[in-house]
Amino acid sequence: MQLLLIILIMLASVLLSFLVLIQEPKGGGLASGFSGGTNLMGVKRTGDILEKGTWGLVIAIMVFALVVNVMSPSASTGGGGLTDQITPTTPTTAPITPMTAPEAVPESDTAQ
Repeated sequence: MQLLLIILIMLASVLLSFLVLIQEPKGGGLASGFSGGTNLMGVKRTGDILEKGTWGLVIAIMVFALVVNVMSPSASTGGGGLTDQITPTTPTTAPITPMTAPEAVPESDTAQ
């Protein structure tokens, strides 16, 4: 299952890079300072499908990465994964017993 999720992350990453390269630039950022006046107002509704696909792949990569993290065994415990670290465990140390109050000092010792 973990191998399948890792393959899906790699596939989604490659598809995401292609989708980003296919999209037309919107004219923001550093590219706007170097471009000429030919694309002053920009192109309207360019690549709505490409933009939705980009967001879908980004969300899919995040979800797959979180699922792999939860399912993977952790190195410190050697067992399950993040779910084992989240579940509460019983304390291994004994509870601390309350201290008793110190004995009262006789009054004859305090008056001088």
